[in-house]
Amino acid sequence: MTPEMLSQARENAYENNYANVDFRLGEVENIPVADGIVDVIISNCVINLSPNKQRVYNEAYRVLKNDGRLAISDIVLMKDLTDEMKQDEKLTVAESQGHLQLKN
Repeated sequence: MTPEMLSQARENAYENNYANVDFRLGEVENIPVADGIVDVIISNCVINLSPNKQRVYNEAYRVLKNDGRLAISDIVLMKDLTDEMKQDEKLTVAESQGHLQLKN
């Protein structure tokens, strides 16, 4: 998140009376919180952007409570997109630039 995105998220939480959320600026490989205090981690196409995915999962494990949850919504391609698919805005989104490509 950029500082501007962080400010917007905090403003939205305040305006909607969400007292159970916390937004922090940091890196997914080095989450700026203490061990075992997080209830839920939501990744919306963030893990795919990290070059060190194992470090991301290690950090998630470190910060999550024993009954904590990890929700991942990342994009994985099973095969290459055709040129036609890449040009179709209805089929592609900005987050797909960080997709994983599975290899056989």
